Amino acid sequence: MHCNNSTLPFKDTGYFTKIVTDYLEQSAELRPFYTHPPDLEGMKLAIAARDAFKTNRSLLVEVLKQQYASLPESKAVNKNISLLLKDNCYTITTAHQPAIFTGTLYFVYKILHTIKLAAFLKEQFPQKDFVPVFYMGSEDADLDELGNIFMDGEKIGWETKQHGAVGRMKTKGLEKIIARLEGELTVQPFGPELIQLLKDCYLGSQDIQTATLKLIHSLFAEYGLLVVIPDNAKLKKVMTNIFRDDLMNQSASAIVERTIHELSKHYKVQANPRAINLFYLKDDIRGRIEKVKDEYIIHESSIRFSEKEILDELEEYPERFSPNVILRGLFQESILPNIAFIGGGGELAYWLELKNLFEANKIPFPVLVLRNSMLVIENKWKEKIEKLGFTSHDFFQTEQSLLTQLVSRNKNGELKLQVELSELEKLYNQLKAKALHIDKTLERHVDALRVKTTKPLHELEKKMLRAEKRKYESEQRQIHAIKAALFPLNNLQERIDNFMPYYAKWGKSFIDMLYKHSPAIGNEFVVLEEM
Repeated sequence: MHCNNSTLPFKDTGYFTKIVTDYLEQSAELRPFYTHPPDLEGMKLAIAARDAFKTNRSLLVEVLKQQYASLPESKAVNKNISLLLKDNCYTITTAHQPAIFTGTLYFVYKILHTIKLAAFLKEQFPQKDFVPVFYMGSEDADLDELGNIFMDGEKIGWETKQHGAVGRMKTKGLEKIIARLEGELTVQPFGPELIQLLKDCYLGSQDIQTATLKLIHSLFAEYGLLVVIPDNAKLKKVMTNIFRDDLMNQSASAIVERTIHELSKHYKVQANPRAINLFYLKDDIRGRIEKVKDEYIIHESSIRFSEKEILDELEEYPERFSPNVILRGLFQESILPNIAFIGGGGELAYWLELKNLFEANKIPFPVLVLRNSMLVIENKWKEKIEKLGFTSHDFFQTEQSLLTQLVSRNKNGELKLQVELSELEKLYNQLKAKALHIDKTLERHVDALRVKTTKPLHELEKKMLRAEKRKYESEQRQIHAIKAALFPLNNLQERIDNFMPYYAKWGKSFIDMLYKHSPAIGNEFVVLEEM
């Protein structure tokens, strides 16, 4: 698959929040909320900070080898696991929950950006090594978000009555979705290959996190991507002091609340801390931990602990304690020799709340990198866009704006009353000059007459345009069809569409094409047009 590549500023797309665009522009208001800028100099500073922090590399490698023991061998993966034992090796990390079948396209974009940045930094700092890591948020319990995909604008949901961490859920019931996908995708050149991959990964795995690990490994192993599943007793043992402090002193919430107070003066807050930022994770329970008087209760369960009991539980079973969004970053950066975190706009916004929390725990704060965003335009849509006389960038506008441009362009300005309004403006300027010569107080009266006269003409111009638009029903339908395909549900393609229809059509070359056009460090939206 081959594509033409063009870019436009994130701000010009109309789909990104102020905090994101301000971060990309290095706004002064945001400077107190991150440590290093998202550029090469920032990476250099992050490396130096990481060198001063001790990471248990042997533990990380031990856990990774256990997690990869049952997967097909990959030289690139094995090499990167071994590299992690070296003090001059660093990770570039992205994170996401184990959404079924990857969920949305940006799941793939995040991973490829991580791989690309690791390769770029190796070129910039050849004496050092950089390993791309996918940190799986398998303890997330939001099945409403993770248990569905969109295909051709239709939401397909996983029917299951399971509860708790989605990563621990059994894959039973997904065979129904795969059977449906098989009917839709096998007509494409690489559809049969894709369906077999889904069957191997999901129907051949005991739970969602294992299936997701297999799928990611199948798609990205050749790039050396490592997947870390943090739902692990040995890894969580590293966090027992921080978890204990959260249970006993609620230090994290106090620190983050102070940061939020300052951040909220300019921006909408993304995540609010709780007094205790831990869940209790056991079997099919992932319940919020709350302290009520002298007891620790597990929300929506009958489980209760005294202070001694919950501290004993933490010491003996650290895997039963699951950090929420406030503590998750500390966990990630404690177990990985990480220098950069790649995330979407929402992730970026909540990480900006955490700098002071990292400093309080003496853990290096990573460079925050906004993940790449892309729009993939297939030939059939590119041809329709060109036939209408537009560019792909034009379609970031509304349907009405596009139709107005098309009608105005075709009528060569006939629908504009610019000449008439200009003549009227001249007339009133002459009247004002005469009136002022007679009595200066008449100026206001002339201005009022000008407004009273020109306003109906502007309204007439709008009515003429609306009447003309009704003659363009065919073009209007075409614009609507293109917008619906490229911006499903009035959102960015990457936030709705799944990678599977594209993979079924182009196979592995789709992944390779995305990697080729994925910027390592950049701050512009990428548009890819099939050639």
